[in-house]
Amino acid sequence: MSATPLPSSGASPLDGPKTCDASGMAEIHRLFRHSFDEAPRLIDGVADGDAAHSDVVGDQLAMVSTALHGHHEGEDARLWPALDERAPSCAAHVDRMRQQHAAMLVHLTALDAALPAWRAQPSPVTAAPVLAAVDGVRAALTEHLPDEEANIVPVMEHVLTKREVEWFAKHGRASTPKGHGWYMLGAILAAQPDGGGEWMKKNLPGPVALTWRWAGQRRYARFRAALEGRAA
Repeated sequence: MSATPLPSSGASPLDGPKTCDASGMAEIHRLFRHSFDEAPRLIDGVADGDAAHSDVVGDQLAMVSTALHGHHEGEDARLWPALDERAPSCAAHVDRMRQQHAAMLVHLTALDAALPAWRAQPSPVTAAPVLAAVDGVRAALTEHLPDEEANIVPVMEHVLTKREVEWFAKHGRASTPKGHGWYMLGAILAAQPDGGGEWMKKNLPGPVALTWRWAGQRRYARFRAALEGRAA
């Protein structure tokens, strides 16, 4: 989405030097796009009454919902106030981001509420509200993520510090449910255009990358097989 003209209430923050690299925002956004785009197929792949399969798919959906909640909570707590203070000319963009977060929260809350019944007893009746909520999240992401990447991320790179950007990454990692670290890492890598090679070089310390190759990758492959209802 192209940027709308900035209000006349202040100079453009883009006139100053870059202070950080916020490209990680787009990388994490790919995770959310990929995960929610594949969700309808995964849900439809669960046979009526197959609670073991629906529980695995439901666990995946709960994981990415929790991650998206955490991602937005971090922005609500730290990003919008920082931009309010340091980039007042972007007030219209920031207000729109807040509104989009609030709209998406309605669908995420509906998803969280619908999942338990479907996980326990999958059927067309219990799947319908899950699918409707997923559709709502996908539509909200389609509106929000390109807007944020075009109109907020460039501003972040001129008004935030490296340490502040690192806080968002740390906050996002803390939003991963306990025991789901390899599953989340696998999902992030799978969402990247090159399969995650560049993301690993940029973000993973050597020992973690080795552990992923030795153990985490196999665990993720087994999880994907269970998600798709096939033998590992």
